[in-house]
Amino acid sequence: MSPCNETHHAHHNHQHGANCGHTAIKHNDHVDYLHDGHLHHPHSDHVDEHKIEVSAKNPDQCTSDCGGHEPGHVHGPGCGHEAVPHGDHIDYLVNGHLHHPHGDHCDDHGLVELV
Repeated sequence: MSPCNETHHAHHNHQHGANCGHTAIKHNDHVDYLHDGHLHHPHSDHVDEHKIEVSAKNPDQCTSDCGGHEPGHVHGPGCGHEAVPHGDHIDYLVNGHLHHPHGDHCDDHGLVELV
């Protein structure tokens, strides 16, 4: 994926990089940064909006349960886990895994590599 084929994030004045305070995720051949529910990729004089693609590594399928948090935990805004764009939906980062709320459980949408 070429970063310039992505949507640009308008009016972004924060400089992403090592020790910028945002979670860094290896994405394809580069590093993106989680910032307020967006996956940002600094590129030239702007910031591109990325998302984790649905793939064999990060599927979009129902699993019986993903664990990693207390039973009954409900993912959503303010749940304590960072939101990550994945395919056409939002997942939540829990111990390096993408968790997707689904009915009375959450689905494991695979590992991401934290940098």
